[in-house]
Amino acid sequence: MASTRPLDPSPPRSLSLDFIFRPRSTAVIGASNREGSVGRALFANVLMNGYTGVVYPVNNTAKSVLGVKAYETVLQIPDEVDLAILIIPALAVPAVLAECGQKKVKGAIVISAGFKELGPTGAQLELAVRERARKYGIRLIGPNCFGIIDSSPKVRLNATFGRAMPPFGNIALISQSGAVGLSALEYAISEEAGLSKFASIGNKADINECDLLAYLRDDPETDVIMLYLEDLVNPPEFMRIARETTSHPVKPKPILAIKAGRTSEGAKAASSHTGALAGSDAAYDAFFAQARILRVDTINELFAKGAALAYQPAPKGRSVAIVTNAGGLGIMATDACVRNGLKLAPLAEKTKTELKKHLPVTASTSNPVDVIGDADVNRYRIALELLMADENVDALLPIWAPTLMAESKDIASITADIGAKSDKPILACIQSMMNPMEIRRQLMRDHIPHYQFPENAARALSAMADFSEWSRRPQGEVLNFPDAKPEVVRAIIDRARKRNPVFIAEPEGHEILKAYGLPVPQFRLCKNISEAVAAAKEIGYPVVLKIVSPDVLHKTEFGGVRVNITDEVRLKAEHADLLAGVKAKKPDANIWGVLVQQMAPKGTETILGMNRDPSFGPILMFGLGGILVEVLKDVTFRIAPLNDISTDSMVYGIKAVKILQGYRGEAPRDVAKIKECLQRLSQLVTDFEEINELDINPLLVYEQGKGALVLDARFLLK
Repeated sequence: MASTRPLDPSPPRSLSLDFIFRPRSTAVIGASNREGSVGRALFANVLMNGYTGVVYPVNNTAKSVLGVKAYETVLQIPDEVDLAILIIPALAVPAVLAECGQKKVKGAIVISAGFKELGPTGAQLELAVRERARKYGIRLIGPNCFGIIDSSPKVRLNATFGRAMPPFGNIALISQSGAVGLSALEYAISEEAGLSKFASIGNKADINECDLLAYLRDDPETDVIMLYLEDLVNPPEFMRIARETTSHPVKPKPILAIKAGRTSEGAKAASSHTGALAGSDAAYDAFFAQARILRVDTINELFAKGAALAYQPAPKGRSVAIVTNAGGLGIMATDACVRNGLKLAPLAEKTKTELKKHLPVTASTSNPVDVIGDADVNRYRIALELLMADENVDALLPIWAPTLMAESKDIASITADIGAKSDKPILACIQSMMNPMEIRRQLMRDHIPHYQFPENAARALSAMADFSEWSRRPQGEVLNFPDAKPEVVRAIIDRARKRNPVFIAEPEGHEILKAYGLPVPQFRLCKNISEAVAAAKEIGYPVVLKIVSPDVLHKTEFGGVRVNITDEVRLKAEHADLLAGVKAKKPDANIWGVLVQQMAPKGTETILGMNRDPSFGPILMFGLGGILVEVLKDVTFRIAPLNDISTDSMVYGIKAVKILQGYRGEAPRDVAKIKECLQRLSQLVTDFEEINELDINPLLVYEQGKGALVLDARFLLK
């Protein structure tokens, strides 16, 4: 198995969180009458937003809170309590949770701060809170969180201390940060975006993103899941649940995520190519791609794409029709669509003929369709209807620039009317000189997402197309090769770990790769010139000589590589010159010998690599090799173990893939062999967690059907 963060050894717990999101009764422990206090704000939110259950304030000094009878402790409440919300000093939380356990409370939300975010002492207190909750079987959100909301008319629970109560809708929002969650709630209201549920998970002492994702996967009121994440507790489990959610055979649900900390400053430097390129952000990119999660950068983008996925049907393909009354905007929309992986739909001849009947001769009846600036509502409506009916069109992007010929609100009205009658997605970009928010609200009431600029609409439509493809794609299969010889690798690693410093020599690296079926040229480690001469005769000229020394890692910098040696005379001369050159540059080098290796024919240089991430385990890399990997950084990453679909996306995901497919008369390369090498490497690094970093650079790839050869490989062990 891949090395990951240790899993929580606690016994399995209930996945149902209804007693937190849909409690029949709620106790607010720390409810207060004091103006400006969190206890007052949260209790008021529960009380005043139409909560359909029963709420009990708990305050050990007040007789009532906001006119509701208060109780000194939760134990004094005469009825059953499903949910307890704690807004009390951090040190008091464990004892109060014990009282909740005695009361048989099922769920708790700890709003209180003062735990692991403050350091080791706070972390110990948080551990005590978790242990107390688990002792009594209480599922807990927090501590140090903003609370939760269930907007359903059946519940109407606002257990936060913010001012925002979003309208009910089919989007769920989970935020690790309370402040970001508050901002997102305010933004949701301004955008007329309805939410089914909201949760701020804070320090994640118990309930984490895996628990919530599993709950939302099965929630009938949630169709789209949006996340703000800072880290993941259990990446493999999260990926499993995410893939089940996005690829559900009956009701796939898109997941969109913001991951904080994208910059390279947060990534750990490493000594291999893979380690240097595979920072924490690259790991998350790979993780989200394999989990089929749409990664976004901003709250604005989160809601722009989330609304499109929540309110419109999935496109059957990537062919878009654009209709506009402003040619410039149509060109901008075209560029944006193409840049985001969409394509302009080739309109059927029937559609073009009908458009010509109703549009002026100066109008454009090709895609994008320009009804020109003097268009009225009727002309625009006819164009929309014809494009929507075209069988070549998968999605529609209507654009309107405000004119005196038609009111923008009337254009919005016919857009919504046509969209309601179709099973194709329609994203609107309708400008207004008077009140743009009125247009937005008018369209959103009819579930037509509205965008200020065509570029934003194109990005949202591209996300819809991506999800549509992912949801139909099979899960993939991880291939395991029975010819692998792990016992050979185990012996080499154990021997290497006894050295000081720990070191795997190049011939040992070749033996490791050979044991897992990766193609390596013939080679022999030779202690002297006599052994080198015999090895060259056995392997066959031409050959390559390479220095083998734990003190010479970058061999070419020391003159430690000699290539294309064609006969014995030259072999002896190059052997002597190589040793002399290395000793001159590093007199104290510990030289184990010289590697005599088969001279490989010329091929296309690629690189395969692995870096072991502390959270995700082994991250594999693929790209063009040699010096190009340093200059272009045209590489892709995926997390092991690789399945066949992830392997395909790695190979075809590099920008220079055309070189592998055959370019300017060159024959296609053996892509099938590259995929096999990646899958075999995945099996190797999954089996041996001691391998911390690995570079195969280059893997020479030959014409289709002619295989590949590993020329150089470098291992770093833990």
